[in-house]
Amino acid sequence: MTQIYSVAEDYGGAVHVRLARRPELAVALAEMFTGGPPVAPLPLDDPDPVIQAVRPDLVLEVADTGLVVTTSGSTGTPKAVLLSREALRHSAAATDQRLGGPGRWTCVLPPHHIAGVMTLVRSVLAHREPVLAGADLSGLAAPDGDREYLSVVPAQLHRALEDPSLTERLRHFHAILVGGAATDQRLLERGLAAGLRLVTSYGMSETCGGCVYDGVPLDGVRIERADGLLRVAGPVLFSGYRLAPALTREVLSGGWLRTADRGRLVAGRWQVTGRADDVVITGGTNVDLAEVQRRCDLVFGTPEAGGVVILAVPDERWGVRIVAATTARRDLAELQAGLTPALSASALPRQVWRVSEWPTTGSGKIDRQALMAAAVEGT
Repeated sequence: MTQIYSVAEDYGGAVHVRLARRPELAVALAEMFTGGPPVAPLPLDDPDPVIQAVRPDLVLEVADTGLVVTTSGSTGTPKAVLLSREALRHSAAATDQRLGGPGRWTCVLPPHHIAGVMTLVRSVLAHREPVLAGADLSGLAAPDGDREYLSVVPAQLHRALEDPSLTERLRHFHAILVGGAATDQRLLERGLAAGLRLVTSYGMSETCGGCVYDGVPLDGVRIERADGLLRVAGPVLFSGYRLAPALTREVLSGGWLRTADRGRLVAGRWQVTGRADDVVITGGTNVDLAEVQRRCDLVFGTPEAGGVVILAVPDERWGVRIVAATTARRDLAELQAGLTPALSASALPRQVWRVSEWPTTGSGKIDRQALMAAAVEGT
């Protein structure tokens, strides 16, 4: 196992990062904001990939770095992102302003990823003791008179809405951020109808997590579309990728972060419509996988609710073939019949691939990379 450096060391101004796991992470963050060393959160199990990305044995290249967090890797190789203390403070303050004031956050997401660690950052900066609860939403604290906040991924929200007791416990939260993946509108409507104060969140590790709430950028954040893709500017942006200046220059230029997300502005609110790599060519025809996925979610429900995940698997004849992965008992004829009114023939799934369960990343999202690799291996 790679050696773990539990404290940072300063050799003549050369700063090394401090590695911290969940039990001591909030304390490490509090010390970081009061002049202590920058922090890199570690998972409780298998910390080696994170350590290899963070490289705590090497000096940090950006002096004001406060947090080094790895991306989830759901759509590619994980990267270590450098976030400054200033960016973290602005993100937390803008979130407080949008949600109605500082409060106590409950962390139910892995704190070695951005959505989870930002719940701790906001609590620390609000001088509140964060609550650590289970990913299955067990251990949620009872209201204590403070403003209560929570951040979840869609799969957790879906699970909670299936459990009346969990739904009731979520009603006392003043706001529940839902992000990390596209959220089905029907799931949101169910949650709102159940009395939950839901706020959709869009962002990434490079923007200190969510920077657009309910389609509206946080204070100081700017969004625009360039060459068909969204780009983000503002004080929440990261300083760069750890030990990867060339990769940083590819996405960060002139104060703008170029994302891989496609989007549009509708009635003053931003909607993310898919990723750049969602458009594939099958049989000589362009197919937007994000649109196929949206149609599947509309007809068959979300993947967590028995729907499907749409994949494009390499194929000798078609270039790629559209495959519908599912944990439910669905056949190809059923899928094609349900989608035929809305999609062209070239966009219809050509194969159904059943899996026993969805592989997930550490942040709780469906791991499309692992799913794709398994699908390719199985062909």
